[in-house]
Amino acid sequence: MSRRRDVDWGCWLKAALTLTLMSVGSLAMLTVAVLTAFQARRFYTEAMAGRLGRWSLRLWGIRVHVHGQPPDTGQQCVYISNHTSTLDVFVLIGLGLPNTRFFLSGFLRKLLPLGLIGYLTGVIWTVPQSFPERRMTIFKRAERVLRRSGQSVYLSPEGQRVTTGSVGAFNKGAFHLATNLRAPIVPFYIFIPPEIDPGMGMCARPGRVDVYFRPAIDTSGWTLDEMVVNKDRVHEQFVQWDREYRGR
Repeated sequence: MSRRRDVDWGCWLKAALTLTLMSVGSLAMLTVAVLTAFQARRFYTEAMAGRLGRWSLRLWGIRVHVHGQPPDTGQQCVYISNHTSTLDVFVLIGLGLPNTRFFLSGFLRKLLPLGLIGYLTGVIWTVPQSFPERRMTIFKRAERVLRRSGQSVYLSPEGQRVTTGSVGAFNKGAFHLATNLRAPIVPFYIFIPPEIDPGMGMCARPGRVDVYFRPAIDTSGWTLDEMVVNKDRVHEQFVQWDREYRGR
């Protein structure tokens, strides 16, 4: 029993330190943004927020090993990955994806540091699948912004954390965006060993997370009529990668 209390206490302490780090970091980002008249978004999105993500993971004793690199050719792309854990948010921030906005759950902006970081980095806040009309409005607005800015975008096609140990069903949003924008899809797979994965919780254990970038998928010939077929094809690739990286 005492051991269980010790583990919980350690978890709460690390969570408090993470919140403190994110709070201080978000205020530092706000200061830089104001001093640069909000014209240095890539610096405080990729450099500053990236360090925050990596430092937060380090607090938990987690090392991230990246296999391959995201392209930085100036071409707009749609990044997608699997989504299994609370850790994914910190891993994604820590990657510092070039000139990229993120789709994230609107719930996260209730956490003040993440909300501020999201505002500064241009996060596109989403709503649950149970609000289809609101989601459609959000995606249409996002497409207009991305078309005008030429920025890349990240979103998880699963739409939520899937903690079953397998790849969940894919939503159509990422593939609709990629098709309309004629932007290549850059898939990557995040492997978090079960023994360190907190799932829906916060209490991660020390260990190593691997991120595998895969070759970009050309969408220049895609049409909306084929969107479901293309979605299912990419989903099958993720299922195969999941089996490969989990050794199944």
